[in-house]
Formats: sequence, C-alpha cells, structure tokens
Amino acid sequence: MGHINPRVDIAFKKIFGVEENKDLTIALINSIVSEADQVTEITLLNPYNPRNFMNDKLSILDVKAKGQNGKRFNIEIQISDEANYDKRALYYWGKLYTEQLKKSEDYSKLSKAIGIHILNFTSIPESDKYHNVFHIAEKDTGIVYFKDLELHTIELKKFTHHDNEELVDIIAKVKNSLDMWVAFLTRNELFNKDDLPKELENTDLRKALTVLEIMNFSDEENEAYEDHLKWLRIETNTLKNYEQKGWDKGLKKGLEQGLEQGLKQVAKNLLKNGMNIKDVACNTGLPEEQIQKLI
Repeated sequence: MGHINPRVDIAFKKIFGVEENKDLTIALINSIVSEADQVTEITLLNPYNPRNFMNDKLSILDVKAKGQNGKRFNIEIQISDEANYDKRALYYWGKLYTEQLKKSEDYSKLSKAIGIHILNFTSIPESDKYHNVFHIAEKDTGIVYFKDLELHTIELKKFTHHDNEELVDIIAKVKNSLDMWVAFLTRNELFNKDDLPKELENTDLRKALTVLEIMNFSDEENEAYEDHLKWLRIETNTLKNYEQKGWDKGLKKGLEQGLEQGLKQVAKNLLKNGMNIKDVACNTGLPEEQIQKLI
C-alpha cells in the first residue's frame, strides 16, 4: 500500500483513537484548547476497534475522550463539505454533553464539552483564520455565560492553499504546536521522521509519522480507506475546478470591463475633437445611447 493520508477519517482514528497513541491525542487536544482546558491524561470513550468495523463500517469516525478533570472532547475530521454541517456539529456536541448524565443524576455532574472539528474544506469564508473558537455569548456585552459549550473549527485549506508548496514554505508557517499538527495532516509527505528540520523537531510529530509509516489495514479497512480517499480526491478536484472557473470568470470579466473602459475613454477623446455621436459609435462599437451618456 502506498503513502497513507491521515486526513482520511479511518487513518485519522487509527492514529489518534487508540490506547497506544493516547499521548498523541493529548498533544493534539492541548494544541487546540485554552490553558484552562489542558489535559494530562485522558480516557478514550470510543477507542478504535477493528472488530466493530465489520458491523457499522465506522460511519462516524470521531474520537471521544474524557480528561482527568471530567471534561469531554469530541475530535472529528470531516472529509467533504456536507449540507448542514454546522447543524450536525451542534447535534454531536449536544450528544457529547447530555450523554454524561446517567439516570437520576444531578445536573451538577455535567462537565464542559468541547467539540473539535477538523475540516478539509472552507466552512467559514468570513474569517481568514484557520482556527476559530465558538461560545454562546450575550449579544450586546459579549459575556460568555454558558461556559460548558465550546466548538472549535480547524479549516485545513486555509493553512496550505497549494499542492506545490515546498517544505520551506510549510516550515515558515509553523509558529505553534497546532500549526505543526495541521502541517502533519496536510503535507506530511514532505517530512522525513529521521531528518526533521529544527523548526519541526518534536517527539510527538516523529511518533505520528512513524505510526503513519507502519500503519496496516485489514481487507475491510483497506476497502473503506480507498472509498474515503476517493471522496477526498473528488472533494479536492471539485474545489480546484471551482477555483479555476472562478479565476477564468474573473479574468474574462476583468478583460471585458477593461476593454469597455478603454473604449469609453477613446469615445470621450473623439467627442472632444468634434466627432459626432454616430461616427464615434462606428469607430468604437459602443451604442449611441451609451455615448450620449458620456456627453
């Protein structure tokens, strides 16, 4: 099998959703959440189990964990831009929060729930940041009263835009530990675990690269991985097509606008030199009504 892509959800869960790699999961969580929500130990609530794979094909490949202080974390990598993804993110946050409470238990037992959504597409075009954090805040004062709700979005496309970026370009973008993990998810093929540049020299990154290198799939897992990889490629090609069409459309529109402005300027000059409207129209191709407005 060739190079495994960690953005494919099955591979992602086999890296961050197993007991032997809990240190990587802790490092990833701590690179995302605030200082107050850092964890030193976690319990995986839905560890990856290949025996379960036969039954449900792991349709929801999230990683659920509970910190040593009771806080809950749900990490999910989303390959494609599904309709109403924002609603689904809220729904799964709601499940993460409410499933803590067993029958007859008091609401005081509820701990903060943090949803972490790693997206292989741009979901929030209004923000240039690739990492956004959402709370419920009071409209006018900005007071965060319901502090148990927190949702993170990490849009990978905003970190690295082009496949032709080289290692030096990626290194220049890595300023913190989250940048490092996003670089791993997006451009890991550029890294050599035995020869990491000093800017990326990190024990957790080296282990993640090793796990990726030695990862094996069963026949069922391999089939699903290839299917999900196909979705990822389709999504990537679709985005490239949209970008190219947008560029072509913008270029065409720009040329048309530039040509029209140039003809208008020529028409003005001809009018200033005493040429009549009909002759100006013949020389520029502009409608006589438009030339009349220029006068």
